[in-house]
Amino acid sequence: MSRRQLPLLAVLLLSFVAPLQAAKRVDLDYTVKFVPEQGIAEVELALEDGGAVKFLDLNLGKEQAYSDFQTNSESRWEEESGRGVWRPGPGKAHLRYQVKVSHQRKSGRFDARMTDDWTLLRGDDLVPAGRLDQQDGVRLVSRLQFELPSGWKSVETGWPRIGKNRFRIDNPERLFDRPTGWILAGKLGSRRARLGETDVAVSAPVGEGMRRMDILTLLTFVWPEMQNVFPRDPEKLLVVGAGDPMWRGGLSGPNSLFMHADRPLVSENGTSSLVHELVHVFSRISDADRSDWISEGLAEYYAIELMRRAGGMSEDRYQAVREHLTEWSRKVDSLRTERSSGPITARAVLLLQELDREIRQRSKGRHSLDDVARGLMRLDRVTTDDFINITETMLGGGSKVLDSRLLRYGRGGA
Repeated sequence: MSRRQLPLLAVLLLSFVAPLQAAKRVDLDYTVKFVPEQGIAEVELALEDGGAVKFLDLNLGKEQAYSDFQTNSESRWEEESGRGVWRPGPGKAHLRYQVKVSHQRKSGRFDARMTDDWTLLRGDDLVPAGRLDQQDGVRLVSRLQFELPSGWKSVETGWPRIGKNRFRIDNPERLFDRPTGWILAGKLGSRRARLGETDVAVSAPVGEGMRRMDILTLLTFVWPEMQNVFPRDPEKLLVVGAGDPMWRGGLSGPNSLFMHADRPLVSENGTSSLVHELVHVFSRISDADRSDWISEGLAEYYAIELMRRAGGMSEDRYQAVREHLTEWSRKVDSLRTERSSGPITARAVLLLQELDREIRQRSKGRHSLDDVARGLMRLDRVTTDDFINITETMLGGGSKVLDSRLLRYGRGGA
C-alpha cells in the first residue's frame, strides 16, 4: 500500500512519530559530591554537546545558598539579581558550583540538614528551578551521580536507580529535567517493598528511630484504595525521615515524602500525616488564586476517607473525627487563602464530605468526589472556579454545597 493510500489516521501518526525518531539525544549529567566538613554539596552539570542548549536561566533566590560558579572556557556565566544564566559553548560543556545544604526554618528546625554521617535534603535545592532554551530537534537525557564521603554507605532518591549511586531523571511534564524530590545519603537503614507497579523504599539515617516496617505496613494497607482514587503507578516512591532537630511534620515532593521520625502514623484525632502526604504525591494537585483549601483539603479528606475504606476506621470513629473537625473549624468564615491553616483545612474537609454525599445522591451512586479529584489531576493549577466548574459539569447543574460563603473571599481564618 502506498503512502497516498494509507488511512488518514496512520498518516497523522507517521507525521508525529518521524520527528520523535529524528530527535538528537544529548546527555546531561548531574554529579553531586557531599562535603560534610564544609556543610556543602559540590554540583556539576555536564553537557555532552553544549551547542544543543542556547541557555539555562536559573533562579538562585535571595538566601545566597549558591556560590563559586565556574564554567569551561567555551561557556559563559552571567549572574544578576538572584538569577544566573549559563550559555554553554560548542562541544563538551560544564557548570560547577557549591550549595549550602543545611537550612533552618523560623522555628529553628531544619527542612534540610547535613551531619558528619548523613544528609537529608531536596534535590530542588541542589539544582534550582530554571528556564531552558534548547535547539530544535534535541532531547536531553538526564542522569544523576553521587560521590559520597568516606564511610557513607548509600544514597536514596525518588528516581529509578541505574547503577551504584546513579539515577535516571525523566520528567515528561518538563523540558528541564532536574533531580527534584527528597534525597537521603550517608549511613542509612532501608526497608523495601513492591506495591502495585511501584518500588517503595523507606529510608532513614541509622539511629534516628524511624519506624520503617510500620510505615511499609500502613502503605501496603492503604495502597489499593489510593490507586482506586488516583490511578497512577509511579515507578518509585521514597519515604525518608529523621528525628530532632528536623521539622516535626510531613513534606511531600516528586516521587517522595518526608516524615519526622516521631510523627505518629495515625494521630489521636484519627487522621494520618503519612497518608495525607501520600495523597499529595499521587494527586500532584496544586492550586492558584487563593485556593490552597483544595489541595490541602483533599489531602486531609482522603487521609481520613481512605483509612475508612480500607477498614481502618469504624463508623463511630469516623463520626468522632467529624465532631473534632467541626469544633476545630467553627470560627472559619472563608476557605480562600494562599496558605491553608489547620482550622481552614478542617472546614474544607467537612465541605468535601458534604459534597461527596450530594454527588452520590444526585447521581444515584454513579459518581462521587473521586471523579472530581481525578478531573483536577489533569490541570496544571486548580482554582476554586475550576473546582466548581468540574463538579457542576459532572452534576449537570449547580451544587447546593458549593453555593457557600466559604468559597467567597473573606478573612479566611479562625
